[in-house]
Amino acid sequence: MSVSTHDIAALLPAVLRVRDAALGEFSLGVLDADDRAEYIRLKSAIDKGVATKKDQDDWWQLREKGMAGPLVSAIALFAGQLAALAENIEQLYDDQFIETCAGWAVPYIGDLIGYRVLHGVAPKIASPRAEVAHTIGYRRRKGTVAVLEQLARDVTGWNATAVEFFQHLIVTQYLNHLRPFCAATPDLRQWEPLERIGSAFDTVMRTPDVRRIASGRGRFNIPNVGLFLWSLDAYTLSHSPAVAEDARRLRFHPLGIDQPLYTRPRPRDDFDGLSTPFDVPEPISRRVLNARLRDYYDSVNDQEPSLHLYELKAGDALPDAVDISRIHICNLSDSGATWAHLPTTNAQYAIDPVLGRIATPPDLPATTRVLVDFCYGFGADLGGGEYDRSADVIDDPPDDDAPPPVHLSVPGEFAHIQDALDKLQATGGVIEIGDSGRYEETLSISVPAKGKLVLRAVDRHRPTLVLKGDLTVSGAAESKVELHGLLIAGHPIVARNDGGNALEALTIAHCTLVPGLTLQPDAAPVSAGAASVVVGVGGVNVTLARSIVGRLDVDAQSLVCATDTIIDATAPERVAYAVGVDETAGAPLRLERCTVIGKVHARSLPLVSNTILLARDPEALWHAPVIAERLQEGCVRFSYVPPAARVPMRYRCLPEIAPSAALAVPNFTSLRYGTPGYGQLAASSGAWLLQGADDECQPGAFNFLSGMQRETNLRVRLAEYLRIGLEAGIFYEN
Repeated sequence: MSVSTHDIAALLPAVLRVRDAALGEFSLGVLDADDRAEYIRLKSAIDKGVATKKDQDDWWQLREKGMAGPLVSAIALFAGQLAALAENIEQLYDDQFIETCAGWAVPYIGDLIGYRVLHGVAPKIASPRAEVAHTIGYRRRKGTVAVLEQLARDVTGWNATAVEFFQHLIVTQYLNHLRPFCAATPDLRQWEPLERIGSAFDTVMRTPDVRRIASGRGRFNIPNVGLFLWSLDAYTLSHSPAVAEDARRLRFHPLGIDQPLYTRPRPRDDFDGLSTPFDVPEPISRRVLNARLRDYYDSVNDQEPSLHLYELKAGDALPDAVDISRIHICNLSDSGATWAHLPTTNAQYAIDPVLGRIATPPDLPATTRVLVDFCYGFGADLGGGEYDRSADVIDDPPDDDAPPPVHLSVPGEFAHIQDALDKLQATGGVIEIGDSGRYEETLSISVPAKGKLVLRAVDRHRPTLVLKGDLTVSGAAESKVELHGLLIAGHPIVARNDGGNALEALTIAHCTLVPGLTLQPDAAPVSAGAASVVVGVGGVNVTLARSIVGRLDVDAQSLVCATDTIIDATAPERVAYAVGVDETAGAPLRLERCTVIGKVHARSLPLVSNTILLARDPEALWHAPVIAERLQEGCVRFSYVPPAARVPMRYRCLPEIAPSAALAVPNFTSLRYGTPGYGQLAASSGAWLLQGADDECQPGAFNFLSGMQRETNLRVRLAEYLRIGLEAGIFYEN
């Protein structure tokens, strides 16, 4: 209930209201909040000369309503305090319920039910409101395997499933409790259980394993429960052109590499049952796809399929979906100079999900393009990808006297990116690429003085730019260039020192500049160790954020700042950071939460924090694998640094602080870009390294995932919800 100023004034004797009105003046404070906002809007329209007759009448009525003398003005002050008191009382009532309470009240309500606060690293528990609300429901089903799985998903933010291993033990059958699925030997005629052996969905029976499951060694025993986590996720690519090897052979990946296809996990809105292989991001095998093609190829309950093919015929604006009846699954491995099992029947496509290959029908017209939807595996929102990047897309606020930046779209307004760049050479502006297409062009960016040019992908899209020549960047004084959300291959980004290039800043965010420039079908780099970014002019601030790049070659008079980025020379023995063929010192290099694969020669290292510097010099071509020319400037902290490196003062760096070198060995799942586990530290790495960052997580480009805190969250909840006598183990499936 709210009481307005006019309601209170109406209670005064008429003689006081008449006398007060005689002394009245207009006051915004007498109007309520909605009327004040409307008055300001109408007054602005009248001042600009765009108000209609109705706007003028409404404004006059509000002005009459806002007329008040000294007495009514005093009443307005009391009314404001009464409104604040009423709002406070209403909020106190709302604060009794977890759904409507203020943020500050959530921990107090949680404390009433014994809720233990977790690390807020997963999006679902960044605010604990939802988990506090679910706590009572969790406790009613405490100890059940479904609750354990739901907890694993909620507190880690990863896909997960739970397995009771005593259900998979070979036991003597009790006639009053027969278990027909408990067979001592597997049925070799059933292919699917054999396909799942060793995975979270393994149903083959075992004899007891007496090793402790908490150590990660034992599994099949009576008290054991396993929590399987998928730290890799399935990332989509939509309506992407398949890359042709020749007229009959195509690949899903826009770089033309063999890459396994992944299952798009179905959302789990309820937990009536445990997860199935369709609910987690697993690689798709040929046998499974052949048997369950409709589940992967067609939409199920409005869920987007894991893969789909489209035909874009010459002259058509929209592609046609390829019907499932035309799809066949087979092995398209190399067979001499071609692939095995190419289709011989017209209109039939062949797909190999393990290699990510497509074989087209013999009668497909040469002018027909094949577009694909598919999912690939990767570990984080890093580099170019169709993930949510909206939080990092913030346009600079326009100056009062300057017009807003010009926005152009590709392929909406322009079919080619260079045409849009040419349009903005004189003014700067923003070019947005609105699809996940493949653009083969030679690009040149030029920016006017004090201008800024942004080339970015629309959120949830990832275009592939296959450069036919260097992407040249130049600008007049105080000019800036920003690249966002792109996959760039073929040639490097180059800012040449041509005498007139005064570029001030180059920003690369959420981009992949393919290490090695181009890739062979097995993802091996074609130009191993080639530079991805070459800045030959001084005074440029180069910023890298959430990106994957190859070697950096930046003039010593510039500055490079990288965060959450992989800098990959394609091998620890190659050069990741230096200038020119002489490999002289590059610009001052600032690294935060980065993984650098290759040798580094920088003028200085102002800050290296939570970073892995994986560098070796087996041929002793340098006197150290990592060199900073100025050792008195900067600091290296909570990072892995080769023991022979010449760097500034170190603070709690590995391997020095580890009790033994074996506890700080960096083992990577993969160091080849294009593989699902690229850039991730493997579980076999040294225990001190896996917790070596200042937040007790692993250093490197994947530090922002806070994997150790996620696992700690799960262990905290397991201690609370696991039945007495049971023991849990955590296993990473990928």
